[in-house]
Amino acid sequence: MIRRAILLGTGSALPARAVSNAELAQTVDTSDEWIVERTGIRNRYIAGEGETTASLAADAAQAALDAAGVAAQDIDLIILATATPDQTFPAAATRVQAALGIDDCVAFDVAAVCSGFLYAMTVADSMICSGAARRALVIGAETFSRILDWEDRTTCVLFGDGAGAVVLGAEESADGARGILASKLHADGRHNGLLYVDGGPSTTQTVGKLRMKGQEVFRHAVVNLASVLNEVMATAGLSNSDIDWLVPHQANARILDATARKLKLSPDRVVVTVDRHANTSAASVPLALDCAVRDGRIKPGDLIVLEAMGGGFTWGACVLRV
Repeated sequence: MIRRAILLGTGSALPARAVSNAELAQTVDTSDEWIVERTGIRNRYIAGEGETTASLAADAAQAALDAAGVAAQDIDLIILATATPDQTFPAAATRVQAALGIDDCVAFDVAAVCSGFLYAMTVADSMICSGAARRALVIGAETFSRILDWEDRTTCVLFGDGAGAVVLGAEESADGARGILASKLHADGRHNGLLYVDGGPSTTQTVGKLRMKGQEVFRHAVVNLASVLNEVMATAGLSNSDIDWLVPHQANARILDATARKLKLSPDRVVVTVDRHANTSAASVPLALDCAVRDGRIKPGDLIVLEAMGGGFTWGACVLRV
């Protein structure tokens, strides 16, 4: 028998306030045309009073539990991917645990920025396949609006807030056809200065603001995302033509287009939500996944690939049969 981590349900949550490019242009030196032409972004959500990374994560988690038909008390593992936790410590995952009313489980955060959800999925998959967990909540949640420099128009227009979550469960079968079939993660810390936050407890004793050299990040992203997708498909013993849906990190429409072209994937097989949500960092992949599941595009039996790249650099991909 083959033990796999299978997808039981998805969920997402967004702040109440939607901010269009036109509204943003009232306070930032930019325009709708400038943003759309360069990024494909038309809207983003910005967290308000009482909305935090952990509160959005808990809402997304509850939606995923409801979709899975799983009771919160049946969860024995929570992994929350975030770069914007409520507190320096303890982990925001423990706040989600408390909000869901779970008395006891394993709960911790993963920090790999935009790749965080892929890192979290891979860790959860390993723990489920080893028998260390049976049912896991894997969440990506961010409030990037709170680390943006709103004077820097080249970066502040790119990001938004939100959360996405999945419930994974252990399943044993003879063929192991369903569930997470392969994952591949990478990191290269030499590129720290291309995408980072200029603060931290051990350096400046401040939270800091996001800094990015966009053109350099773009070039690395297209190469790395195409490379890791080919790598993970080979590991799974599959070809790119087997992919029903690609669910990539929603950083920039131009990166999505360039990656699809490089992989010779039809654009209508790529889930795109960057126009609605902007770049929500670790939340972007599970948010996009939930959208495509709920609107009926992703169906049971579909082969999907999740992939992302973020600061570090970190990048990764995961092949999943729904």
